[in-house]
Amino acid sequence: MSVMKRLSMIFKSKANKALDKMEDPRETLDYSYQRQLELLQKVRRGVADVATSRKRVELQINQIQQQAKKYEDQGRKALSVGREDLAREALSRRSALQTQIADLQVQHNNLQGEEEKLTLASQRLQTKVDSFRHKKETIKATYTAAEAQTRINEAFSGISEEMGDVGLAIQRAEDKTAQMQARAGAIDELLASGALDDFSGQRNDDIQAELDRMGGGSDVELELARMKAELGQGPAPRDAIEAGHPGQQQAPPPQQQSQSHPTQQYRQPGEGL
Repeated sequence: MSVMKRLSMIFKSKANKALDKMEDPRETLDYSYQRQLELLQKVRRGVADVATSRKRVELQINQIQQQAKKYEDQGRKALSVGREDLAREALSRRSALQTQIADLQVQHNNLQGEEEKLTLASQRLQTKVDSFRHKKETIKATYTAAEAQTRINEAFSGISEEMGDVGLAIQRAEDKTAQMQARAGAIDELLASGALDDFSGQRNDDIQAELDRMGGGSDVELELARMKAELGQGPAPRDAIEAGHPGQQQAPPPQQQSQSHPTQQYRQPGEGL
Protein backbone atom coordinates (compact mmCIF):
# COMPACT_ATOMS: atom_id res chain seq x y z
CA MET A 1 0.00 0.00 0.00
CA SER A 2 1.42 3.36 -1.00
CA VAL A 3 1.86 6.27 1.35
CA MET A 4 -0.91 8.30 -0.28
CA LYS A 5 -3.41 5.46 0.07
CA ARG A 6 -2.51 5.00 3.72
CA LEU A 7 -2.88 8.73 4.37
CA SER A 8 -6.22 8.73 2.57
CA MET A 9 -7.44 5.75 4.61
CA ILE A 10 -6.31 7.34 7.89
CA PHE A 11 -7.97 10.63 6.99
CA LYS A 12 -11.22 8.91 6.02
CA SER A 13 -11.27 6.78 9.17
CA LYS A 14 -10.67 9.77 11.44
CA ALA A 15 -13.21 11.86 9.54
CA ASN A 16 -15.75 9.04 9.82
CA LYS A 17 -15.12 8.75 13.56
CA ALA A 18 -15.47 12.51 14.03
CA LEU A 19 -18.69 12.60 12.00
CA ASP A 20 -20.08 9.65 13.93
CA LYS A 21 -19.37 11.47 17.19
CA MET A 22 -20.98 14.67 15.94
CA GLU A 23 -24.00 12.99 14.37
CA ASP A 24 -27.27 13.13 16.29
CA PRO A 25 -29.72 10.39 15.14
CA ARG A 26 -32.67 12.63 15.98
CA GLU A 27 -31.42 15.38 13.70
CA THR A 28 -30.70 12.84 10.95
CA LEU A 29 -34.23 11.44 11.22
CA ASP A 30 -35.75 14.91 11.11
CA TYR A 31 -33.69 15.75 8.03
CA SER A 32 -34.73 12.52 6.29
CA TYR A 33 -38.36 13.23 7.10
CA GLN A 34 -38.00 16.74 5.71
CA ARG A 35 -36.53 15.36 2.49
CA GLN A 36 -39.43 12.94 2.14
CA LEU A 37 -41.89 15.77 2.62
CA GLU A 38 -40.13 17.72 -0.11
CA LEU A 39 -40.29 14.72 -2.43
CA LEU A 40 -43.98 14.26 -1.66
CA GLN A 41 -44.55 17.93 -2.41
CA LYS A 42 -42.81 17.55 -5.79
CA VAL A 43 -44.97 14.53 -6.65
CA ARG A 44 -48.11 16.44 -5.73
CA ARG A 45 -46.95 19.38 -7.81
CA GLY A 46 -46.38 17.00 -10.73
CA VAL A 47 -49.88 15.60 -10.32
CA ALA A 48 -51.27 19.15 -10.36
CA ASP A 49 -49.28 20.02 -13.50
CA VAL A 50 -50.47 16.90 -15.33
CA ALA A 51 -54.06 17.56 -14.27
CA THR A 52 -53.75 21.15 -15.54
CA SER A 53 -52.44 19.94 -18.91
CA ARG A 54 -55.25 17.38 -19.13
CA LYS A 55 -57.80 20.05 -18.38
CA ARG A 56 -56.34 22.33 -21.03
CA VAL A 57 -56.58 19.56 -23.63
CA GLU A 58 -60.19 18.94 -22.62
CA LEU A 59 -60.96 22.62 -23.19
CA GLN A 60 -59.31 22.50 -26.63
CA ILE A 61 -61.32 19.41 -27.56
CA ASN A 62 -64.53 21.07 -26.48
CA GLN A 63 -63.76 24.19 -28.51
CA ILE A 64 -62.89 22.20 -31.62
CA GLN A 65 -65.98 20.06 -31.21
CA GLN A 66 -68.11 23.19 -31.08
CA GLN A 67 -66.39 24.52 -34.22
CA ALA A 68 -66.94 21.18 -36.00
CA LYS A 69 -70.62 21.27 -35.01
CA LYS A 70 -70.84 24.77 -36.45
CA TYR A 71 -69.33 23.63 -39.79
CA GLU A 72 -71.78 20.76 -39.86
CA ASP A 73 -74.73 23.12 -39.38
CA GLN A 74 -73.39 25.50 -42.02
CA GLY A 75 -72.97 22.66 -44.55
CA ARG A 76 -76.48 21.44 -43.91
CA LYS A 77 -77.85 24.95 -44.35
CA ALA A 78 -75.87 25.53 -47.58
CA LEU A 79 -77.08 22.23 -48.96
CA SER A 80 -80.66 23.16 -48.16
CA VAL A 81 -80.39 26.32 -50.31
CA GLY A 82 -78.76 24.46 -53.21
CA ARG A 83 -75.16 25.53 -52.52
CA GLU A 84 -73.53 22.17 -52.71
CA ASP A 85 -70.07 23.68 -53.12
CA LEU A 86 -70.36 25.57 -49.81
CA ALA A 87 -71.70 22.49 -48.12
CA ARG A 88 -68.73 20.47 -49.38
CA GLU A 89 -66.28 23.11 -48.09
CA ALA A 90 -67.93 23.18 -44.67
CA LEU A 91 -67.81 19.40 -44.39
CA SER A 92 -64.14 19.41 -45.48
CA ARG A 93 -63.24 21.82 -42.67
CA ARG A 94 -65.29 19.77 -40.24
CA SER A 95 -63.27 16.67 -41.20
CA ALA A 96 -59.98 18.46 -40.50
CA LEU A 97 -61.26 19.45 -37.11
CA GLN A 98 -62.25 15.86 -36.40
CA THR A 99 -58.65 14.82 -37.05
CA GLN A 100 -57.40 17.37 -34.52
CA ILE A 101 -59.97 16.17 -32.01
CA ALA A 102 -58.71 12.60 -32.41
CA ASP A 103 -55.12 13.67 -31.84
CA LEU A 104 -56.09 15.72 -28.78
CA GLN A 105 -58.11 12.81 -27.45
CA VAL A 106 -55.03 10.56 -27.62
CA GLN A 107 -53.04 13.21 -25.78
CA HIS A 108 -55.80 13.56 -23.25
CA ASN A 109 -55.83 9.83 -22.59
CA ASN A 110 -52.06 9.80 -22.09
CA LEU A 111 -52.23 12.71 -19.67
CA GLN A 112 -55.05 11.07 -17.79
CA GLY A 113 -53.07 7.83 -17.43
CA GLU A 114 -50.02 9.76 -16.25
CA GLU A 115 -52.17 11.64 -13.77
CA GLU A 116 -53.54 8.40 -12.36
CA LYS A 117 -50.02 6.98 -11.96
CA LEU A 118 -48.77 10.09 -10.21
CA THR A 119 -51.83 10.17 -7.97
CA LEU A 120 -51.26 6.54 -6.96
CA ALA A 121 -47.55 7.23 -6.37
CA SER A 122 -48.46 10.28 -4.28
CA GLN A 123 -50.82 8.20 -2.15
CA ARG A 124 -48.21 5.49 -1.62
CA LEU A 125 -45.57 8.07 -0.80
CA GLN A 126 -47.94 9.76 1.62
CA THR A 127 -48.49 6.44 3.40
CA LYS A 128 -44.74 5.85 3.52
CA VAL A 129 -44.08 9.34 4.89
CA ASP A 130 -46.73 8.92 7.58
CA SER A 131 -45.27 5.56 8.59
CA PHE A 132 -41.77 7.04 8.66
CA ARG A 133 -42.98 9.94 10.79
CA HIS A 134 -44.45 7.60 13.42
CA LYS A 135 -41.33 5.44 13.40
CA LYS A 136 -39.14 8.54 13.58
CA GLU A 137 -40.90 9.84 16.67
CA THR A 138 -40.66 6.41 18.31
CA ILE A 139 -36.93 6.17 17.60
CA LYS A 140 -36.34 9.73 18.82
CA ALA A 141 -38.20 9.05 22.05
CA THR A 142 -36.29 5.81 22.61
CA TYR A 143 -32.96 7.49 21.87
CA THR A 144 -33.74 10.39 24.20
CA ALA A 145 -34.66 7.97 27.01
CA ALA A 146 -31.51 5.91 26.42
CA GLU A 147 -29.38 9.06 26.39
CA ALA A 148 -30.90 10.25 29.65
CA GLN A 149 -30.41 6.82 31.25
CA THR A 150 -26.79 6.74 30.06
CA ARG A 151 -26.09 10.15 31.56
CA ILE A 152 -27.70 9.11 34.84
CA ASN A 153 -25.61 5.94 34.97
CA GLU A 154 -22.46 7.88 34.14
CA ALA A 155 -23.27 10.38 36.87
CA PHE A 156 -23.74 7.57 39.41
CA SER A 157 -20.56 5.81 38.32
CA GLY A 158 -18.59 9.06 38.13
CA ILE A 159 -17.23 8.44 34.60
CA SER A 160 -18.98 11.34 32.92
CA GLU A 161 -16.99 14.45 32.04
CA GLU A 162 -18.99 16.68 34.40
CA MET A 163 -18.72 14.31 37.35
CA GLY A 164 -15.08 13.66 36.51
CA ASP A 165 -14.36 17.38 36.80
CA VAL A 166 -16.24 17.48 40.10
CA GLY A 167 -14.25 14.49 41.37
CA LEU A 168 -10.97 16.14 40.43
CA ALA A 169 -12.02 19.35 42.16
CA ILE A 170 -12.89 17.41 45.32
CA GLN A 171 -9.57 15.56 45.17
CA ARG A 172 -7.63 18.81 44.79
CA ALA A 173 -9.56 20.33 47.69
CA GLU A 174 -8.82 17.31 49.91
CA ASP A 175 -5.12 17.37 48.98
CA LYS A 176 -4.87 21.07 49.70
CA THR A 177 -6.71 20.65 53.01
CA ALA A 178 -4.36 17.82 54.06
CA GLN A 179 -1.37 19.96 53.10
CA MET A 180 -2.64 22.91 55.12
CA GLN A 181 -3.32 20.64 58.13
CA ALA A 182 0.18 19.22 57.93
CA ARG A 183 1.64 22.72 57.69
CA ALA A 184 -0.40 23.89 60.68
CA GLY A 185 0.73 20.87 62.73
CA ALA A 186 4.36 21.47 61.83
CA ILE A 187 4.12 25.12 62.84
CA ASP A 188 2.52 24.13 66.16
CA GLU A 189 5.39 21.73 66.86
CA LEU A 190 7.96 24.37 65.97
CA LEU A 191 6.25 26.89 68.24
CA ALA A 192 6.09 24.36 71.08
CA SER A 193 9.79 23.50 70.73
CA GLY A 194 10.81 27.15 70.62
CA ALA A 195 12.23 26.98 67.12
CA LEU A 196 9.74 29.67 66.12
CA ASP A 197 8.65 32.72 68.10
CA ASP A 198 4.99 33.21 68.88
CA PHE A 199 4.32 36.86 68.11
CA SER A 200 0.72 36.59 69.27
CA GLY A 201 1.74 36.08 72.97
CA GLN A 202 4.66 36.58 75.31
CA ARG A 203 8.07 35.68 73.97
CA ASN A 204 9.85 32.83 75.78
CA ASP A 205 13.20 33.89 77.22
CA ASP A 206 16.29 31.77 77.92
CA ILE A 207 15.35 31.15 81.58
CA GLN A 208 11.95 29.73 80.63
CA ALA A 209 13.59 27.50 78.05
CA GLU A 210 16.08 26.26 80.67
CA LEU A 211 13.25 25.56 83.12
CA ASP A 212 11.38 23.62 80.49
CA ARG A 213 14.47 21.51 79.77
CA MET A 214 14.97 20.87 83.49
CA GLY A 215 11.38 19.78 83.82
CA GLY A 216 11.86 17.34 80.98
CA GLY A 217 15.09 16.05 82.56
CA SER A 218 13.40 15.49 85.96
CA ASP A 219 10.82 13.31 84.29
CA VAL A 220 13.63 11.17 82.91
CA GLU A 221 15.30 10.91 86.33
CA LEU A 222 12.06 9.85 87.98
CA GLU A 223 11.49 7.17 85.36
CA LEU A 224 15.09 5.93 85.81
CA ALA A 225 14.69 5.75 89.61
CA ARG A 226 11.44 3.82 89.24
CA MET A 227 13.09 1.29 86.93
CA LYS A 228 16.00 0.83 89.42
CA ALA A 229 13.54 0.21 92.23
CA GLU A 230 11.74 -2.43 90.19
CA LEU A 231 15.05 -4.18 89.50
CA GLY A 232 16.15 -3.98 93.16
CA GLN A 233 19.13 -1.77 92.47
CA GLY A 234 18.17 1.04 94.75
CA PRO A 235 15.29 2.72 96.58
CA ALA A 236 12.79 4.67 94.57
CA PRO A 237 11.85 8.15 95.63
CA ARG A 238 8.38 8.70 96.97
CA ASP A 239 7.41 10.83 94.00
CA ALA A 240 8.56 8.12 91.59
CA ILE A 241 6.65 5.44 93.51
CA GLU A 242 3.49 7.53 93.63
CA ALA A 243 3.85 8.33 89.92
CA GLY A 244 4.25 4.64 89.00
CA HIS A 245 2.07 3.05 86.42
CA PRO A 246 -1.05 1.21 87.56
CA GLY A 247 -0.70 -2.54 87.71
CA GLN A 248 3.11 -2.47 88.31
CA GLN A 249 4.37 -4.31 91.40
CA GLN A 250 6.30 -2.00 93.74
CA ALA A 251 9.47 -3.17 95.45
CA PRO A 252 9.17 -3.72 99.25
CA PRO A 253 10.93 -1.25 101.55
CA PRO A 254 14.38 -2.13 102.85
CA GLN A 255 13.07 -2.87 106.39
CA GLN A 256 10.66 -5.49 105.10
CA GLN A 257 13.44 -7.02 103.01
CA SER A 258 15.65 -7.39 106.10
CA GLN A 259 12.79 -9.00 108.08
CA SER A 260 12.18 -11.53 105.34
CA HIS A 261 15.70 -13.01 105.98
CA PRO A 262 16.30 -13.16 109.78
CA THR A 263 18.86 -15.92 109.59
CA GLN A 264 21.22 -13.73 107.64
CA GLN A 265 21.14 -11.00 110.37
CA TYR A 266 22.22 -13.34 113.27
CA ARG A 267 24.91 -15.30 111.47
CA GLN A 268 28.16 -15.31 113.46
CA PRO A 269 31.59 -14.87 111.93
CA GLY A 270 33.32 -18.07 111.02
CA GLU A 271 30.09 -20.00 110.57
CA GLY A 272 29.79 -22.15 107.58
CA LEU A 273 28.37 -20.89 104.42
